[in-house]
Amino acid sequence: MNDRPYLGTGWTFPVRFDKKHGVELSSEEKDIKESLDILFSTIPGERVFRHNYGCDLRQWVFSKMDLTEKTMIIDVIEQAIMNGEPRITVEELDLEIADELEGIMMIHLEYLVRSTNSRSSMVYPFYFLEGTRL
Repeated sequence: MNDRPYLGTGWTFPVRFDKKHGVELSSEEKDIKESLDILFSTIPGERVFRHNYGCDLRQWVFSKMDLTEKTMIIDVIEQAIMNGEPRITVEELDLEIADELEGIMMIHLEYLVRSTNSRSSMVYPFYFLEGTRL
């Protein structure tokens, strides 16, 4: 049951179906985390009628991950969150190159849910190599 409808309800990500109820839904903080997963994995221009939605992290595939590049990536992520997920405020955002040879970058995000004033965090693994998130 959704005790806090003001946080929103949407389809689960990835989309799952239930024989009895149809499309499974997620609510509250789970919906926000799934929304962030979608935001981070969407390249701007992929969405019809929302051409600016997304976070273009693939542009750094062949970049050397120095402090300048990390700062630019953090800025792109913060802008994407500000434009694509208005329910939260970023409190802390950090990047970790988990495995440079395998192309794995971890996005550590701490945020505040604006309507409830509750803090939450997530770690999003971003894979620069195609097909590694299967």
